[in-house]
Amino acid sequence: MDKILIQNLRVQGILGVNDKERTTLREILVNIILFTDTQPAAHSDDIADCVDYSKIAKDTRALIEVAQRFTVEALAEDIANLCLNKPGVQQVTVRVEKPGAVTGVESVGVEIERSN
Repeated sequence: MDKILIQNLRVQGILGVNDKERTTLREILVNIILFTDTQPAAHSDDIADCVDYSKIAKDTRALIEVAQRFTVEALAEDIANLCLNKPGVQQVTVRVEKPGAVTGVESVGVEIERSN
């Protein structure tokens, strides 16, 4: 299976459990791997045969901006479901990170894999 990469999507949103995290926008870092068959698009060279990764990135950004989830696990699941509902996406790997969430650590997060 082929892969489409959306790397280091940075979005401001509410994510976390403590009072400050519930009221202050923070940077959320998202990486997505979309598994699909790119052969139809490769043979036709037609955008209509491609997975619309621009739309997926835009929809992911919009989701994060309003989701206000408590856990990275829940947000990752939301993003995976969004991706799996897009035409041509058969499987997805989603990594959601909270940069600076733990002192002395660049980032903490979770990575999940889901399929149709």
